[in-house]
Amino acid sequence: MANKYVIKFTKNGYAKYTSHLDLLRFFKRAFRKSKIALSYSQGFNPHPKLGFAQPLSLGYSSSCELLEFTTDIKYETDDIYEMLRDMMPEGLELLWCRELDDNIKSLASIAEWAKYNVHIPATFDSNKLKLLVDEYMAKDEIIAMKRQKKSKELVPVDIKKMIRSFEASIEDEGTELNMILDCGSISNCSPELVISTFCQFASIDVPRYTIEVDRQELGFYNNLQF
Repeated sequence: MANKYVIKFTKNGYAKYTSHLDLLRFFKRAFRKSKIALSYSQGFNPHPKLGFAQPLSLGYSSSCELLEFTTDIKYETDDIYEMLRDMMPEGLELLWCRELDDNIKSLASIAEWAKYNVHIPATFDSNKLKLLVDEYMAKDEIIAMKRQKKSKELVPVDIKKMIRSFEASIEDEGTELNMILDCGSISNCSPELVISTFCQFASIDVPRYTIEVDRQELGFYNNLQF
């Protein structure tokens, strides 16, 4: 039986500008320094068996990042937590470590949805904002230009069915969007597609770099939650 674990951590501050690959390299070094015996894949070029449940886009903050990994020997979860906690740099905070059921193939393969909070530095009358949200979600189609992975071409995609919920409110001298979107290998909708289409629909004209995105929760098939 494999010794499978998952750690949950936050990503904030300057750490949110750390790329997915750089963050993966950091955790590989942290495991190596802590002398936690990670399991490795077989073959000519073996790799440690660890990976994120869902990669986070550059510039996004998060309070729900999940890293799963497998070890050659059995550890107590509290011991793993203690060995890794003090290695976290500013902006990364380790929250907990838990064992992962061996029957789960990978968290990435069963990810189903993600919850996001988006802050846009633009304000509306609250009644007008509610009307805009209602009209946006009442559209038969919400067409966004999505870049294809293989061809890299931009193609029109209807994201309406990928938006599970969408709400907005006026907070902190700006507009707060709260959305739950499909994520994972079966259906995936980037918050960028919702942000761009809603801003265009609502005639919001602000620089993209002023918009902040925070991932708050990840959900999985079979009601698995962390």
